[in-house]
This record gives sequence, C-alpha cells and structure tokens, in this order.
Amino acid sequence: MPWIHELLLAPFETAFFGRALIGGMLAASICATAGAWVVARGMAFLGEALGHGMLPGVAIATLIGGSPLAGAAVSAAAMAVGIGWLTRRARLRDDTAIGIAFVGMLALGVVIVSHSGSFATDATAILFGDVLAVQQAELVALAIGLLGTAVLAAVLHRPILALAFDERIAATLRLRPGLARIGLAALVTVAVVASYQAVGTLLVVALLVAPPAAAAVWSRSIPGAMLGGAAIGSLAVVVGLTASWHLGTAAGASIAIAAVLAFAVSSCLRALTDLRPRDGARVTTTARPMIGEPALASERSAA
Repeated sequence: MPWIHELLLAPFETAFFGRALIGGMLAASICATAGAWVVARGMAFLGEALGHGMLPGVAIATLIGGSPLAGAAVSAAAMAVGIGWLTRRARLRDDTAIGIAFVGMLALGVVIVSHSGSFATDATAILFGDVLAVQQAELVALAIGLLGTAVLAAVLHRPILALAFDERIAATLRLRPGLARIGLAALVTVAVVASYQAVGTLLVVALLVAPPAAAAVWSRSIPGAMLGGAAIGSLAVVVGLTASWHLGTAAGASIAIAAVLAFAVSSCLRALTDLRPRDGARVTTTARPMIGEPALASERSAA
C-alpha cells in the first residue's frame, strides 16, 4: 500500500539514510555484545564514563583535520588503561577509579573545546551524534569492529563469567581475572567508540545498556541477551531513524529514546507475564532476580 511505503520505506531509499541504517545496526550489535556483560555486572557507569572520556580525542582529531573515530578510539583506550592503572597501582575501587578518570577526561575535553573559536557545530555532533553522516569507510570499520568484538567475547567468555561472580574464584580456577578485566574494558571501549557517531557521547549508554537490559528480562543466558539485545537495538535504530525522518527530530536522540522505550515495553510485558494466572491460580511476583542474574545463573550451571 502507498501509505506503508511512504511511512516505512521511503526514508531508507536515500543513500545517506541507508548508510545510517546499516551503521546504526552494526553499532547496536557491537553494543549488545558488550552490553550484555555491562548489564550483568552493573557497569553502566563505565560505559557512561568512556563515552564522555572520548571527548578530548574527538575534539583534537576534529581540530587537526583527523578522523574523529580514530581520536575517539585513542582517547577511550587511554582512559580504559588509566582506570586499570588506578585500580591496580593506586588500589582504588572500580567506581572510584572510573569517577576520577571520568572527571579528568571530561574536563580536558571541555578545555580543548573552549579554546576553539569555531567549534560549536562540531561539539554538537560529538555530544549528540550524527548518524546521518556515516560514510562507507566507517561502515567497513564498524563491520570489522563487530567481528573483533564477537571473537573477543567468545574467547573471554569463561574468564569474564567467572569474574562476574567472584574474582577470587576466577583466580582459583586460573581464569586470569586480570586479563578478563582488560578484555571486558576493551569490549566496552569498542562498543562506546562504535556507537558514538550514532548517538553521541551523551547518549551512548542508551545503545549500550537499554537493548541488552530489555533482552535480559527474558533471556536465560548471556549469549541470548547478546543476540536479543542486538535485535532490539537494531529495531530501535529503525524506529528512531523513521521517527527522525517524519518528525524532523535529531536522529541520535530519536534512536536513544526508541531504545529506552523498548526496555520499558519489555519490562511491562514481563511484569504482565509474571502476573498471569497459571493452573487456575494467580501468580504474584516476589523477589524476582535482578536483571542479568537469571542469565548469569544459567551460565554458571552450564559451566
């Protein structure tokens, strides 16, 4: 029907919207791979901190005419290394180390931006994303990033799983918890860098956390949360881009809102399912596990 074509298909017939769709779905898949562990371990603050920590690298790369994606990668990697150093050498708790690195990198980024006379437009793109500006080379980089993330997640699955329960147990089983920490930080770093152009540094956690959390409500395993999160994140990209086309709203923010709404819908449906009568009796929800715990428990029993 013509109205269906106009409503759903017409936006993606343009080349730049088609690239935005592919780029957003690749970024959502990368984020779901890392985000399943972020949700399971309650590490959303790390994703938020890395998202803001990219600001200095992106700002410097933009000012010198370099690749913003490369600048984001270097800045986020430097911040991840700094967090690791603070936790090991300075003996700080993870949240304290993340907070210190977060404030330091964000302040450095603001200083760099403030010293530029004509940076307003670029700063807006950095903070809120510009998924409609994705080019072919960046799609290739995202595809390589997805492949690398999937391989890294598969190789480090058991060490990260053990680390998610107890670092001492991981050390006892010789699963190298230190390597697992670095691998998990690398996964989150790649995901944040990949999704920054889609939703910007301010909203990067939307793709990293909301879709995997929506999938974790139903999933009984970490791989299930990854696959479900990738599907939900991709749907959020489609819905967000379509809304942006018809309503004239910012594409990155529209994608972020769609991702958050997907989590809200998933949670409501799960709540209704838990309240549905079974075998003639009304079932009430009492002390349901936190999001991610059923998946972790299933993974532990399988291991």
